[in-house]
Amino acid sequence: MPDRPSFTHPYIPNAEPRVKRAMLDAIGAESIEELYADIPAELRLQGSLDLPPPLPSEAELERYLRELLQKNQSCDEYVSFLGAGCYQHHVPAICDEINARGEFLTAYAGKTYTDHGKFQALFEFTSMMGELLNMDVVNIPTYDGYQAAATALRMAARITGRHEVLLPHFISPRLRAKIQDYGPPDVTTIRDLPQHPHTGRVDLTALEQALAEDEVAAVFLENPGYLGVLEDQAPQVTALAHAHGALAVVYANPITLGLLAPPADYGADIVCGDIQPLGIHMQYGGGHGGFIATHDDPRFVMEYPSRLYGIAPTEEPGEWGFGEVAFERTSFAHRERAKEFTGTAANLWAITAGVYLALMGPQGMVELGETLVARAAYAMHRLNQLPGVRAPRFAAAHFHEFVVDFHATGLTVAEINRHLRAHGIFGGHDLSASFPELGQSALYCITERHTQADIDRLVHTLDKVISYQ
Repeated sequence: MPDRPSFTHPYIPNAEPRVKRAMLDAIGAESIEELYADIPAELRLQGSLDLPPPLPSEAELERYLRELLQKNQSCDEYVSFLGAGCYQHHVPAICDEINARGEFLTAYAGKTYTDHGKFQALFEFTSMMGELLNMDVVNIPTYDGYQAAATALRMAARITGRHEVLLPHFISPRLRAKIQDYGPPDVTTIRDLPQHPHTGRVDLTALEQALAEDEVAAVFLENPGYLGVLEDQAPQVTALAHAHGALAVVYANPITLGLLAPPADYGADIVCGDIQPLGIHMQYGGGHGGFIATHDDPRFVMEYPSRLYGIAPTEEPGEWGFGEVAFERTSFAHRERAKEFTGTAANLWAITAGVYLALMGPQGMVELGETLVARAAYAMHRLNQLPGVRAPRFAAAHFHEFVVDFHATGLTVAEINRHLRAHGIFGGHDLSASFPELGQSALYCITERHTQADIDRLVHTLDKVISYQ
């Protein structure tokens, strides 16, 4: 494929054609295309990107980008009922104030090496998360909760010496894909665990049958589940796992733990999840950070690939120091022989979540949980009164997410959401492609930002959409 036309780009280094030619000559290549020759043709873009003409000035570039951004319809202008892993909770101003400070904003992997203030901030985050989770050890976050889940399952596989895991049927397709992608070589077999079609709970009979051959490394459980169902059989699930030599790995939303029992209390060996609900804005899918928590058992601690921070007395009486713990287990020590690798972590979000937890305190987390459950209950009650609408879809307790079944309305979720957007509302996440057995259903999320008026507006608008289709 011939070289595409070149021009000198004002914001990309070495874009001048003569400089590019000199660089190619230095490495012995005839063209840039030679550098991509090992990538199959069907995976490569054929043709040019649909880019605007080069903008020669900063002012023109800024104006162009602002015009693009104005086409967005964000959750600040619209009322949003989207969730499914990224949530629009209230972010106290102090969270933004602290994480914008220069010494934290540049918290690359917790360094610089002499900055013990960052070390203490990260230690405080892990301490508060440990209290929330009722666990002894909490990592410095991975990139997101999905990576944390995959790492937790890899840890379980190494600890048990087994390579098979059980995943509930109703989990996020993106989470399943991450586990499939990141699991090998420790996790080589993923089996689907049925859930009851009416309650959304794990099928305990199917679970016991799947565990019978004693080859499962871990039973993975989301609580609340991806579809909002609270798994009240969690103690039985973890007990069955342990009876067959498997570990119980529970994925938990930390925003729920002011009200719900932490997974450690019902037998979880490893708890993981995402800290995004803890004072972190939605940012085009972010920001995220994945936590992993265990008891202080060396078998588990030495399998963490990510950083751990601890506290120790210094030479000065009464002073304490903060720093990394068990550094020898990390990829920084083992290099190419590492069990897993860790790189730039979500340290800024860890500090932000620590600020949020310190601000809320135990009682604040309790009150927040009670608010979410109450507002979600009100929303389900109102939605269930609409003709042809079933809310919630599953006969189970829910926290702040739930499935709404629109099948009897004769409308698709896509059609309903299009009408809602025309009225300034983002409807629930369309589940029809991921779980076709649920028909035309959507996952709705209620947070403390939703007022009664917001919920009533949703119900009123849906009533008009359904009535005048």
